Amino acid sequence: MAAVLHTGHGDIHLALRPDETPYTVDNFVGLSTGSRTWTDPVTGATGEGGFYDGTVFHRRVPGFVVQGGDRLGTGHGSAGYRIPDEIHPDRGFERPFQLAMANLGTDSTGSQFFITLASAPHLNGQYTIFGEVTDDRSKDVVGAIASAPTVVRLDRVTILAT
Repeated sequence: MAAVLHTGHGDIHLALRPDETPYTVDNFVGLSTGSRTWTDPVTGATGEGGFYDGTVFHRRVPGFVVQGGDRLGTGHGSAGYRIPDEIHPDRGFERPFQLAMANLGTDSTGSQFFITLASAPHLNGQYTIFGEVTDDRSKDVVGAIASAPTVVRLDRVTILAT
């Protein structure tokens, strides 16, 4: 399974790992397509459409990470629920460009995700890695987002069955 993050800086192609992290991938796909029920953190109403559409990468640290998935754009918003971690024993952050769910501690993942830009083994065992960036052009886009001087939007996410 694959996903494409469509941004103002270009597309980011991702390989997802439903075999290793089925609930996390299902959650990401459901939020991306609007098939999973979510709560708008601004209005408190049930959201419509893709949760990630029009959000921003609210955390951008060159050489380390880009983070998105918060409709508030502050790092404090969620989809109104939490899911359990699915930390795979054979996956770590020894390589860059890993896609993982952000959290506030054990079993507190919801909608926020991040992509690493460098090796970050100090994150091992703390976050569900559910995919990775697949090609050099996409890696360049992630790097450009991290160093962008202005806000970068995630226009939409396309899910591709493989």
